[in-house]
Amino acid sequence: MQESGASPSHTPLSAWLALGTGLTAISTSVLFIRWAIEAPGETVAVWRTVFGALLLAPVAAMKAREEIRQMSGREWLLVTGSGVFLGLHFVTWINSLHHTSVASASALVALSPLFLAILGFFLLGERLTRRKQMALLVAIAGVAALGWIDRSPSSEAAVRPLLGNALALAAAGFISVYLLIGRFVRQQRSWLAYVAPVYVVTALTTLVVAFIQDAPLLGWGWEIYALCLGMAFVPHLLGHGSLNWSLKYLSATTAGLASLCIPVVSSFWGAVAFGEIPSAPAMAAMALILAALGLFVCSRR
Repeated sequence: MQESGASPSHTPLSAWLALGTGLTAISTSVLFIRWAIEAPGETVAVWRTVFGALLLAPVAAMKAREEIRQMSGREWLLVTGSGVFLGLHFVTWINSLHHTSVASASALVALSPLFLAILGFFLLGERLTRRKQMALLVAIAGVAALGWIDRSPSSEAAVRPLLGNALALAAAGFISVYLLIGRFVRQQRSWLAYVAPVYVVTALTTLVVAFIQDAPLLGWGWEIYALCLGMAFVPHLLGHGSLNWSLKYLSATTAGLASLCIPVVSSFWGAVAFGEIPSAPAMAAMALILAALGLFVCSRR
């Protein structure tokens, strides 16, 4: 069956450049988080999401104001739920990098497509093909192997790897619920009309979590706030914006397969910037996880 999107022979070079730019920008998230590791994860999550909402607000006000006003009560309920889960994703994802290696956290958070398949099966009755079931089993094996290998601290950064791995898995689960809710709202609303209010709720969610955890938001050096602003601009606006633009010309399957590069590139950043070189068994476990994701993406039409 022919994939949706432009055929490779008619895909403009700009689409491939946008895809590469987007994936590379998204992978730099680990750099910003680790460079800002002096601040608690909740603090970084708050300023990252607050800056993200503020950067997107003027664009939404100009292009999607009327559409946002027309949203029904049911849509606002879904938007609120989506923003809450996205906020929890940021909190758990950022905190995971305080406890485990860049490579392990990046591989585990990439499992969101498999979480989404499981949620679709239980909540929407979506069919799991044999290939998808096989992908799930391979992923479970990879996660179990990685957990066994990461039983003890491997570096000063990875002080509690099992906790960090669990947080990364939780982050994958939370982002999957966010994406699942987005399926419903995006059937009626544009991407901007959906994401802009979601980001406001996301920022409020991280603020609540920071308040509960008593995380200090003020009093940090300008470097911390600059890193949070950079995180909001580079991984989100530049990264996801470029990725979404490339989907005008590339199929979702092509983009999905290319996104498997994100954990690899993130691991590269971890090795270069922080000297975190995974052991051979850990690399084998992460390769198993990426193989499961590749098998899953290839099973989609």
